[in-house]
Formats: sequence, structure tokens, C-alpha cells
Amino acid sequence: MVIAIVAALAAGGRAHATDGYFSLGYGTQSKGLAGAGLAYPKDALAIATNPAAASALGDRTDVDIDYFQAARTASLTGNAYGPNQSFNGNGGGPSPIPEFGLTRKIGDQWTAGLAVYANGGMQTDYKTNPFARFGASGTAGVSLEQVFISPTASYQFAPGQSVGVSLDVGGQLFDAHGIQPFANYSLNPTHFTNRGSTTSWGYGAKIGYLGQVTSKLSVGAYYQSRTYGENFGAYSGLFAGGGGFDIPSSYGIGVALKATDKLDLVADVHEINYSEVAAVGDKLAALFAGNYFGSTNGPGFGWNNVTAVKIGANYRIDPTWQVRAGWGYATNPIPSGQTFLNILAPAVVQNQFTVGATWTQPSGLEISVYVLDAPKTTVNGSGSIPSGPGGLGGGEANIALGETAVGIGFGWKH
Repeated sequence: MVIAIVAALAAGGRAHATDGYFSLGYGTQSKGLAGAGLAYPKDALAIATNPAAASALGDRTDVDIDYFQAARTASLTGNAYGPNQSFNGNGGGPSPIPEFGLTRKIGDQWTAGLAVYANGGMQTDYKTNPFARFGASGTAGVSLEQVFISPTASYQFAPGQSVGVSLDVGGQLFDAHGIQPFANYSLNPTHFTNRGSTTSWGYGAKIGYLGQVTSKLSVGAYYQSRTYGENFGAYSGLFAGGGGFDIPSSYGIGVALKATDKLDLVADVHEINYSEVAAVGDKLAALFAGNYFGSTNGPGFGWNNVTAVKIGANYRIDPTWQVRAGWGYATNPIPSGQTFLNILAPAVVQNQFTVGATWTQPSGLEISVYVLDAPKTTVNGSGSIPSGPGGLGGGEANIALGETAVGIGFGWKH
């Protein structure tokens, strides 16, 4: 089963409801709470964020699948090389995204687990190429697919108190096409665009804590290291450092409050350190300081770090039914001066609203569903297209993204 799910993730983990390009959350029940759950593990995918959650879950298996649809658009205005024009970046269409988790008790204090899941990823495909006026040909877009395989161990060192650790094995698949004009500004222009799909594998680690503070209050926290991976050799002329594209570190803290016998309230805060990876965080201005694409200090997408807040409520109607809802807010990673290159990756969604439910049977079977709506967010460029000698005619690039998603999960308590 695990092998089949890894294969499916590698084939389909292109996009997800996202904080930047990290997933909103992992596990159908957590997603119904807008991704909250560091201190409130509901299914085995909770260990994808907090490894210590394994101790609270016992013996459990979960298989989920999401269906995601994004509305990606861009426009160019006031540019000397062509008229004002709008573009639709949804040519690639949506994909189903599976995930898998299990936990198993080993004695009284130890629990082992495994999570296989996709990060948010990013995918655009512009049938009408926004960069055609600058000399590009064909369609334009990028596809970044990420899968994590995370074996986990958790230790309960006192009643209601546990720590956990995961090894994160991260795989990435990347493709870029239709951005030929920018190859003129690369150290290796033959390895810049239209090189097909290429893969990279890397390794990182995650640690977590889960603790019962009182009978009604729990806290959870985690730190995920940077995942250091192989360079994308086929795109060594695009990404800084000869094709480097590590997965950035992140950390967070959460609380869960048993407000009544039936109502639980949860809240998380996460920080994602996009700026620590040069290919993601370096600004386009690096090019005009003499650093070509692909060089050690070359340009990237210019992303800032993201702070994500997630708030949710879970209500138990009876032993069979639970319902939940959540709201997530993420700061925008893309500044207004960096929108031009981010036509390829307009990850600007900020508000995400979710609802969900779980149906539980005496046999231990759980069936959960969630629905997400992320209203369209627009970032208008400000000084975004280079002008002047050697520039690209000035004007502005404006980008927008909206998202919807639905998911279903099947869980078994053993």
C-alpha cells in the first residue's frame, strides 16, 4: 500500500491548498480545521507536522485523497513591449492528491509511525505565454511537485507528555518551460528552460512535543529542519547555486482547549522560512547587481517568510458524528516588486475557510470529509518589470490566485 501511495504522490502532488507552497495541513480532519492541530491530533497524518502526536493516537491507519482546483491569473500593464494583456495560468488542470499515515504502539512508552504526504507544490501553465512579447515561444509555466516520506518515533516520558522525531525524506520533481528570453541573463543558458522534468532527493528531520497542561488544555510544538537536497542539474542555469532548491525549514506552536464536553477549540501559529533558500528568497534585483541566474547569489523568486495562523472548532454531536470548521490566514510571500517572475508561481492566497465532518462506526472505521474555499487574492506590481537600458520596457505585472478543494479520508482504529 505504501509503495502505491508514494507512486501516486509522485505522479499527482502538483498543487494543494497552500501557505506559500507548503500545504495548508495534513490529514482530512486537520484540514477541516484549516490545518490546525499541533496540540490536537485527530488522525495518523498528524505526525506529518508534529511527530509527538503518535503517542496520543495509538494504533491507527489513515488514507486520504484531495481534489484541488486553483484559479491563477496574471496581467501586464503599462509595458513598452506590448499592450495591456491578461493571462490564464490554469492550462495544466487539477490533480487528485493522496496521503497516508499509520501509527503503532511499541510497549507502554514508545510509538512508531509513518507518514507519506505531498507538500503544496506549485503548477502553472499559460497557453498564451505572458513572456511572448519579450521573445518567448510556446506555452509558459512551471511545475513543482514534492513528496515526503517520514518514518517517526514518539516517546511518552510522563503521563500526557511526549516527544517525537521524524526523518524527512523529501523528493521533488520540477519542470519549467516558455521563459527563453531570461536565459540571456544566465550563467548556463542551455540549462535554463524547456529541459523537461527533473528530480531531486534530500533529507531533513523534524522534532515535536505534545503535552497535556491541564485536563482541558493541551499544547504542541514542532521544528522541521531545512531539507537539503540534490541540485536540479537540468536547471543549473535557472536556480541560484547551480540548480539548488532545498525545502525550507519551518516551526510552530499550537494549543487545544476543551471548552465543553462536546466543543474543542484549537489554534496554531506556523513560520515558514522561504527566504533561507536562495532560489526562492533572492530578489530579482540581484541580477542588476551583476549576479546572473544560476550563480551563487543569483536571482530567485523574491519570496519573504510566511507566518500562518490557523483557528478551528470541533463539535461532537454524538458518538457517531463530529463537525468542524476553521479559518487560516497566511502572510503574503510575494512583495509587489517581485510579481514579474512570480507570474510563474502566483502563490498569494491569504484567507482560507474550511468546514468538515467525521462519521465514526463502532468497528473503528472513520470517514471524514472537508471543503475549502480560499477567495481570490491579487497582488498588483510596483516597479515590478525592469526598465531603462537593458530592461524589459517597464510597467507592472499583476498576479492573482484563488483556490477551492474537497477531500475525503478513511481511518481505522485498530
